[in-house]
Amino acid sequence: MSAPDNNAAVHVSADTENFQHCMQLLRQTDFDRYLAVLYAPEAKRSALAGLYAFNAEIARIRDVVHDALPGEVRLQWWRDLINGTEHGVVTGNPVAALLLKAISDYNLPRAVFDAYCEARIFDLYNDAMPSRNDLEGYCGETACAILQMAVMILDSEAAKSSAELSGHAGVAQAVSGLLRLMPLHRRRGQVYVPADILQAVGVTAEQLIKGDDKQAMQRVVAALSALAREHYSAFEKQSMPASLKPAFLPVRLVPLILKRAGRKADLVADQGIELSQLRRQWIYLKSSF
Repeated sequence: MSAPDNNAAVHVSADTENFQHCMQLLRQTDFDRYLAVLYAPEAKRSALAGLYAFNAEIARIRDVVHDALPGEVRLQWWRDLINGTEHGVVTGNPVAALLLKAISDYNLPRAVFDAYCEARIFDLYNDAMPSRNDLEGYCGETACAILQMAVMILDSEAAKSSAELSGHAGVAQAVSGLLRLMPLHRRRGQVYVPADILQAVGVTAEQLIKGDDKQAMQRVVAALSALAREHYSAFEKQSMPASLKPAFLPVRLVPLILKRAGRKADLVADQGIELSQLRRQWIYLKSSF
């Protein structure tokens, strides 16, 4: 009888602890993707948790740094880590450990993560989003990229023909997310609404940040909602293998978000859009079949 492999046992324990850490992080910061992990096959959950926790860590950089430069340093740390530069501190960083394992296990393209981090530099500043094309490009490098990586984890074969599916879904998800986070962005002085869309609805960036013109806010909300609806409609027209459903469950919240935005367009800029856990879970349950 061979001796037990204690190193293997330690490795399994570390993977379990890393997974639990990432799930706790998601439960606190990205409940929608937390639920999505639970709907995935058990063998895929660890990799998805690492991917989504990485996204959550990047998304909250602006909240934990006082200036843009330290934020860029954090982004560069992740870029170097993913591209293979030794840091010597991966041990003890559950998100980094689980992400690197997912990249290795599922051959996720490192260049996509690099482009993701590059796009996220925009979040650290209060620069204007020049055009709709720029916003869609930003969504493509961020939300769409995370979706496509999740698809590769769930079904690498189906992922080969799912780029358009992920593209439309990611833009719809990201733009509806801008509606939900509009109060936060306004407090920061950030304007994600493209300049050409603002011009089309007769609103300046300064008016958006100030937010005291309710009719102007309604026009902005309507314009963003129309953009999200356009991409969601295109997403719905695409075929989707059942194996990919867990990746797209958060996208299924878009119609509800847009419905709420239409009912209370004058309040979205000040209050955002809240979704109850029960309603989320019901939508996920219906969409999982």
